[in-house]
Amino acid sequence: QVQLVESGGGSVQAGGSLRLSCSGSGPTFSTFAMGWFRQTPGKEREFVATIAQWSGRTSYARSVEGRFTISRDNANRMAYLEMNSLKPEDTALYYCAASPVISADRGSYDYWGQGIQVTVSS
Repeated sequence: QVQLVESGGGSVQAGGSLRLSCSGSGPTFSTFAMGWFRQTPGKEREFVATIAQWSGRTSYARSVEGRFTISRDNANRMAYLEMNSLKPEDTALYYCAASPVISADRGSYDYWGQGIQVTVSS
């Protein structure tokens, strides 16, 4: 089991950058693939990025590819989402999540953080 807590959200102007952090608890953190998802009111939670347990393999949604970078530090039980060239349409509640397999399907994720708000103004 793992507990996840996001930090680093906030408000930024279009074109700016933010770095989200996800802190994991428990000795099994490195056994999980980590993912970032986001959700806006009235819409389903959508996939943003995911990273495998040890190989460094990553996958991104087309809407963020080339602008966002996911990474992890297993020794410190952390996952990160570096967000550059932010757009107003990136405004959402961002969640980190843990899955036994690398996946873009939110149904594969067993553990979720509480979410953190990112607001991008034009």
